[in-house]
Amino acid sequence: MKKVIIVGAGISGMTAGIILQNSGFETEIYEKNAIPGGELTGWKRDGVYIDNCIDYLMCSKKGSAMNELWHEIGMLAEGLTMHSKDYFFKYKGEEGGITFWRDKERTKREMLELSPDDKEVIEKFFENVVRAESMIMPIDKPMDKMGPRDFMKLGDFVKNVPAAQKAYKGVSVKDLSDSFKSPVLRSAVKLMHPENTQAYSFIMSYAMVTSGSGDIPEGGSLAAALRIADRYKEKGGKLHLNSPVKSVKLDGKVASGIVLEDGTEAKADYVILASDANHTFTQLLPEKYMPKKLRKCYEDKEHFSVFSKYHAAFLVDCKTDIPADTSFWESEGLNVWGKEIKDIGVICYDYDPTITPEGKTILQMKIFQYADDVDKWFDLAKDKEKYEAKKNEIALAMMALIEKQFPETAGKISILDTWTPVTYAKRFNAYRGAYMAFVADKDTKTVTTPGVVKPLKNVFLAGQWLMGSGGLPPATAQGKYAAWRICKKEGVECK
Repeated sequence: MKKVIIVGAGISGMTAGIILQNSGFETEIYEKNAIPGGELTGWKRDGVYIDNCIDYLMCSKKGSAMNELWHEIGMLAEGLTMHSKDYFFKYKGEEGGITFWRDKERTKREMLELSPDDKEVIEKFFENVVRAESMIMPIDKPMDKMGPRDFMKLGDFVKNVPAAQKAYKGVSVKDLSDSFKSPVLRSAVKLMHPENTQAYSFIMSYAMVTSGSGDIPEGGSLAAALRIADRYKEKGGKLHLNSPVKSVKLDGKVASGIVLEDGTEAKADYVILASDANHTFTQLLPEKYMPKKLRKCYEDKEHFSVFSKYHAAFLVDCKTDIPADTSFWESEGLNVWGKEIKDIGVICYDYDPTITPEGKTILQMKIFQYADDVDKWFDLAKDKEKYEAKKNEIALAMMALIEKQFPETAGKISILDTWTPVTYAKRFNAYRGAYMAFVADKDTKTVTTPGVVKPLKNVFLAGQWLMGSGGLPPATAQGKYAAWRICKKEGVECK
């Protein structure tokens, strides 16, 4: 029985481990943190759970290949309650409001009533939402190993998704926003995705919801991560927590295993690196082994960017009229790093009674942070007192805006926790504190990197950094791809 060591117990690493266990391999996962899951996680403050990942579970539609894979690894399970995503998000501006309903025809009617002058732009938008509903994540084998027949099996995906992408080629989210005459629609389409990302990314995300994906598993992200870890251990895998890896041990073009931070060595026939890609090629392996496609993304900062967020979580000591799920509104404004932000939003977790204390409300607010903002957080973090003060300052300003918008919260709301790009870097080794992979700008094709490390013969990569920004679906798929490559080399069926 061949042995595989996996570095990183995020969803990618655990997916690879489960599939390899099913396929007859012996596997061990080494994870630096005390809990599995990587960025699929949550934690408690003052006994209250704070979720950190799943706002909507993309590619989760019943009957899809990804849905089946998520059941196989334990992300989803029979009998697990899924909270229905009735709408993608709501927005209320001074001149009206709009809700991006799961029922796209309802949304279309509301848009046309709100702004008849935008009919042509609205018609094009929904024509391509329909096309994007065909989006799936191919998971049978790595995309670089797929031939024409494999792609033809994808049917509507091949027919419709490229057409939707082509319709918005060279168009950013900001460009899409600017194409509307209605100030409400101009504001709304910029709220869920960074402005410099491709417009298609917003259309695809909304299409996930309208197609029947996007529901949220009860219990939140941490519960999902623990289910996956339990499934891995049930399959016979060994999970080592609090076990940071120092490096991969190489013997020429072959990896003989890994070296832990405490000096302990572990031997293996294969190694899968399911850790942050930058950390992988600056700490675990020499930088010279970084694949050329991946290196291009790091070097070409003009066309490939990363982003993160500032987060604040709040507890309200009562039930409120705040809509469950995600909603935004036009406010008096919030100043962060000298930038005025008018449109702000909140996630209300009332949709999940298992994580919301009885008689109370949990809220979370987030603000996009780009390159210069991120740098300021890392600079400030050198002085812990100033760093904590800045986090608290923003949270207090957010709290005041919540109290004004929802008067029933006044005097009853308190800060649970705050976190920044620095948090992601420290806890997950995340490159520049980014919790999502590279985002290609409107003029650049998204890069997909095969999960191999040339010229090393038995080292493979997994994780979201190998594909365009997309979070859990690509991370899960890349875990299966890594397992598939090893099964292929050994001539066994990938189960």
